[in-house]
Amino acid sequence: QAHLVESGGGNVQTGDSLKLSCAASGRYFTAYAMAWFRQAPGKEREFVGTISWSTGTTYYGDSVKGRFTISRDRAKMTGYLQMTNLKPEDTAVYHCAAGAALGSLWREYDTFGQGTQVTVSP
Repeated sequence: QAHLVESGGGNVQTGDSLKLSCAASGRYFTAYAMAWFRQAPGKEREFVGTISWSTGTTYYGDSVKGRFTISRDRAKMTGYLQMTNLKPEDTAVYHCAAGAALGSLWREYDTFGQGTQVTVSP
């Protein structure tokens, strides 16, 4: 069974950068795509972006385009979310997800991390 564990969250200020990691483990971990979602208190879960595990092709949600970058290291079985020019509205719990489809919907993925908190102060 595959597991995902996020790390790298924290408290930062507006304009700062932060890099999240998502480490995959488990003998049978295979994924076509790894995605990042976020959810702020009182708001719906939002698609941040996704990456094809094999080709590195990425897609991003409109609110983070140009500021966030997703990458992966297949040898380390780890995905990354590099966040720059952070804004207070980026404050949320960030989850990584893995699955067989390169999509933007939570239900298209079948393995999820526990989440890591990112808080951006004005």
